[in-house]
Amino acid sequence: MNNVRPKLYLLSEEQIEQAHLYTLHVPSETGVCVDSPSILALLEHKLDLKADGCTIHFPAEVVEEAIHSAPKTIDAFNRRGENTLTLGADCLRFGIGVTVLFYQEPVNDYLDPFTRKNFQDLVRVGSSLLLYDVVSTVGIVRDVPENFTDLYGSLEHIANTAKPLVLFVSDENQFLSVLKMFESLHGDLGDKPFILPYFDPISPLGLNAGTVDKMQFAIERGLPIIFSNYSMASASTSLTPAGTLSWLNAELVAGLVIRQTIRKGTPILPGKLPVYLDMRSMLNFYDPQSVLISVACSELMAHYGIPYCSTSRGTGWGMDLIAEDAYWMNTLSLLLSRGSLAPFVGDSHCSKSISPMTIIHVHEVIDQTLRVADGFQLDDARAALDEIAKVGPGGNFLSQPSTLENYKNGYYVSRVYPQFKYCARKRRLCLSLFLHQIDDHDELNRKGEEFIRKQ
Repeated sequence: MNNVRPKLYLLSEEQIEQAHLYTLHVPSETGVCVDSPSILALLEHKLDLKADGCTIHFPAEVVEEAIHSAPKTIDAFNRRGENTLTLGADCLRFGIGVTVLFYQEPVNDYLDPFTRKNFQDLVRVGSSLLLYDVVSTVGIVRDVPENFTDLYGSLEHIANTAKPLVLFVSDENQFLSVLKMFESLHGDLGDKPFILPYFDPISPLGLNAGTVDKMQFAIERGLPIIFSNYSMASASTSLTPAGTLSWLNAELVAGLVIRQTIRKGTPILPGKLPVYLDMRSMLNFYDPQSVLISVACSELMAHYGIPYCSTSRGTGWGMDLIAEDAYWMNTLSLLLSRGSLAPFVGDSHCSKSISPMTIIHVHEVIDQTLRVADGFQLDDARAALDEIAKVGPGGNFLSQPSTLENYKNGYYVSRVYPQFKYCARKRRLCLSLFLHQIDDHDELNRKGEEFIRKQ
C-alpha cells in the first residue's frame, strides 16, 4: 500500500536537542515556585533537594528521570468500561469544552449567563457528534448556589454522556467533593478510568497549592491527568516564540517531576495553550505563531515519547470568519503534526463564552482536515491506467469501474449538513442534539442531586 500522506515537520533533530537543553536549563537555574507546603516537603524528602522559601530547583537529572518514567500511551475508557482510545498511539483526537461564564444562543447569537441546562445541552451535543472523542467541562454553572457550581456542573457532565470526560473544577475546594460524587455514582474511578482531570500552573513558573494538591487527589485515585499551561506572550511569558516555548516547556517538565514524586508511572498528558496579549486592547488571542509553538512542543514531547495535549481553540464572535480561520489553521496544522488530544473546541469571545454552533461547524472542519491528513493511495490499481486507455480522448468515466466502486465515498460528503443548506440546517441540528438523552441520565441525576443535598 503506497499511501501519500502529508506531514508537518517543524524542528530538526538539532533544534529538538536545543529546545530540550533550554527546557532543562529553566527549572535547574531559575527554579519553580511550589506554594503547597505538603508537596514542597514531599519534593525535598524524596528528591533530596532543599527549597529556598517556596522556590525549588530541579537538576537536569531529576527532570530527565521524570521524562523517562512517564508512560508512552494513555488508555482512556468510556463510562461503560470500554477502551475507546489510546492517546499517543494513533492520530490526534478532539473534544468539546471551554470553562466559560457565558453561553451563546444558537438561534440569535445572544450571550446569556451559563446555566445548568446549557451544560446539559452542550454535553449532549459533544456526545452525539462522532468525531469528538472526549467531552470537557463546558462552563461554570451560574443558576445554582455558588458553592455548588462545580457539583451541579459535573453531575450534568457525567449524566449526559458515556464518553471520556476531561474534568476541570473551577473551585479548588470542590475538587475532592466532585471526585467523591463520581465515586458514589460510578464506583472505583481508577479501574478503567474515564476521567482525565485537567490542571494548569500559574505562569510564570508558579505551581499553586490548589493545582498540585488537586493533582495529588487525582493521582492517588489512579487517574491519568492533563497538565497544561496557559500563557499570554508579553505578559506571563516572553514575547518571542523561542522564549515562550522554553518557559512553557519548563513548567510542563516541572509538572512531570511532581507527578513522578507523588506516584511514579502515573499517566500524564502535558499540554499548552500559547496565547498572545494585545497590549493596545488588552485582549488575548491566538496568533499563527501560537500554532508553531504548539507544534514545536508536540514534536519535543514525541521525542520524549510522551502524549501531548494540543491547543484547539479559535476566537471571534461565535463561528465568524476570525474563528473559522483560526480553527482551520489550528486543526490542520495539529493533525499533520504529533499531538494526541485537542479537547477544547467551542470557545468564543476570547474564551469568555461557548457556542454550540461553533462546536457543530468545527466538527465539519475536523472531518475535512482528517480527510486531508489521511492522504490517498498511489498504486497501479488506483492510477486507473487501463480505464484511461479505454476511455481515450474526449470520453467520460461515468460508467467506469473506478466510478461505480467509489462514487459513494470518493469525495467528501458532510456528516453534519448537506451542501447549500448550511445555516438553517446547522441551527436545526443544534437544537435537535439537545434532546439526545442517554439511558441512565435520570438515575444518575437523581443519585447526584441526593449526594449534593447531603453536602
